[in-house]
This record gives sequence, C-alpha cells and structure tokens, in this order.
Amino acid sequence: MSVMPQPFKDRPGRIASYNIRKARGLDGKRDPGRIVDVINGLDADIIALQEADRRLGDRPAALPRDLIARATDFDVVPLATNTVSIGWHGNAVLVRRGTAVAETNLFDLPGAEPRGAVSVELEHGPTIVGVHLGLLRSSRRNQLDTILSRLGSSENNIIIGDMNEWATRRGFEPLEEAYTLYAPGRSFHARRPVAALDRVALSQGLHLTDAGVEQGRLAKRASDHLPIWADVRNEGLSR
Repeated sequence: MSVMPQPFKDRPGRIASYNIRKARGLDGKRDPGRIVDVINGLDADIIALQEADRRLGDRPAALPRDLIARATDFDVVPLATNTVSIGWHGNAVLVRRGTAVAETNLFDLPGAEPRGAVSVELEHGPTIVGVHLGLLRSSRRNQLDTILSRLGSSENNIIIGDMNEWATRRGFEPLEEAYTLYAPGRSFHARRPVAALDRVALSQGLHLTDAGVEQGRLAKRASDHLPIWADVRNEGLSR
C-alpha cells in the first residue's frame, strides 16, 4: 500500500488564511455554508480563520463545529476556552483530517483593544501562528514583538492572518531580522481589492514556492476579505 506524502515533510504544504467576517457576506446575510464552500475550494492543508466566533457574550461560533465536521475534510484544532467557540479572540485553525498536532498555545497580545494569537505546532511540520492584529500600528508592532518573544529562536514558524496593515513595509519592523514577509495579493475589500491586509511571514527555515489570492465568484460575496494561500516548503524537516 502506497503512503500518502505528508505536507511540509514530503511535499510543500498549503496554508491558507481567511477573515470570514463572522460568516456575514456582502449581501448582509450570515451564511456559514457559503464560507465552507470557499474553504473547500482552497485545497489547503491548514487554514487560519479570523472572526470565526462572534465578539459578544460567550462568543458562539460563526462557523458551526458540526458543519465543519459534516461538510469538510478538516478538523477544528482545540483552541477554544469554552464549549461554544471554535477559536480564541476569533482566531481558529483547521487542519486536514488526520493531521497530527503536537502542541497548541494561546498568546495574549497588548494593545488598545482585546487581541490574541493562536499557535499550533504540527507533529510533522512547522508551528503556525494565526493572527488578527490591531487597528493601530503601534499596537501591531507590540503584538508582533510579543509573538516573536513567545516563539523564541525556532526556524520553523509561520505567522499568517489579517495583519491590518495598509502600508507595504512599515509596521512590520519586528519581523525584519528573522522572517520574510509575503503579501500574496490584494485581499481587501472583496468587492474591489485595493489592500494586501492578509499576509504570511516565514521564518528562516521555510521557503515559499507559490502563493495567491482566491478570487472566485463565491469568495467575492462570502466575506469582505478574500482568502490568501501559500505553498511552503520546510527544508529542515524534509532532509
């Protein structure tokens, strides 16, 4: 029996990021099924979601756990601190079913508004940090500093998500020494993309082989952000 090649180990892994806007589309309707259809079309191994839970009360999931289990080939990484959310501070991570997760962590982030990041270390791959950074540049810089201090000196880290930065270079100074930052394309606003708010940063042990923005008809209606994806090769783990 042939063994399926493992992402990030035997082949490049595809990681995606999608701010789903609590499943509310540009038509004003909340439609989790539409979000699932977009997710299924990304052909990703790992997906970092932002605004995956409501912001008020107990923060119930905007993308129901049972819908993900029934309609996708993904598992929800257990990051929530209650029984009704699928993430933390709206950040959730989906992994292709059968993917082994070694460790998870939650990072409290400083800033003028409540923010957090989630860290998922794969058993056979890098550590993925899903982020939705703050609205102020000073907060975003401090948040990146905090994330890097928590990650330490590992060379197998991916930081991905809605980084909320309209500038092309400013605001990302904390990443300059040990990470390479990529903007796969303009992802906001979905109706007329003008800004690359959604980005991915790779530590020195990782290499980008391809990247892009999903611009299909459904993605242009399902949220105000378009999903981004990146194919990443982990040379350190594939030797």
